[in-house]
Amino acid sequence: MKRSSAILLGLILILLLAGCSTGGSRPFLYPDHYTVRKGDTLYSIAWRFKLDHKELARWNGIGPPYTIYPGQRLVMNPMRAYAEREPAPASSRSASTSASTSTTSSSATTSSTPRVTTSRPPATAATAPAGPAPTAWLWPTKGEVVRKFSHNAAGKKGIDISGTMGQPVVATAAGRVVYSGSGLLGYGQLIIINHNKNYLSAYAHNSSLLVKEGDVVEAGQQIAKLGDTGTDRPMLHFEIRRDGRPVDPLKYLPGR
Repeated sequence: MKRSSAILLGLILILLLAGCSTGGSRPFLYPDHYTVRKGDTLYSIAWRFKLDHKELARWNGIGPPYTIYPGQRLVMNPMRAYAEREPAPASSRSASTSASTSTTSSSATTSSTPRVTTSRPPATAATAPAGPAPTAWLWPTKGEVVRKFSHNAAGKKGIDISGTMGQPVVATAAGRVVYSGSGLLGYGQLIIINHNKNYLSAYAHNSSLLVKEGDVVEAGQQIAKLGDTGTDRPMLHFEIRRDGRPVDPLKYLPGR
């Protein structure tokens, strides 16, 4: 019992250290699995759990354009992905081989029986990365920064910009819209833009969305109208993430 307790304590310490090493920018514990719901994209799921969409795709053997479908069960952490890819013991492989041989023989005797195939649920597509790396970033809207970025603050990781209802919200850099909707709790009407293989930006609490998933946008193009969905006053919550990790937008935006 003492040895088991020591091993358990060691694993907990390793997980705690792993969480601290990221500067608090992402949680150190993830659910083992996530079941895709209608309206989800790989990008929105990765955003919700502060993961890199490329890592999430790799753990699940999903390639560009990162198509997922409602009801699909995704592996949500690398340890689980590794465990589920581990080869079966030799005895299990032998049994599987025997069963396969038996199935083949059985199929040969019933070849005249029509096969029944089941179709997958409708696909929910997430578009592939597009566009060169941003060399300059634009302010997404006009207004005062009323909340700055903090790794230690709870909740969303970005900046809040005050404004008036309906004022323009623009793309901070060229890219492709990979999420446009209200399915992420706490973000209200949200747009996520994929700028390249490393950078994503997000625009939350809009009153209306002017672009849809798959649209290619230019830097400075209006994509939404500022609002108060998911918050208590008109404002834009703006985030930039690099490789899935939130970064301080003020280090990328030009000085005023």
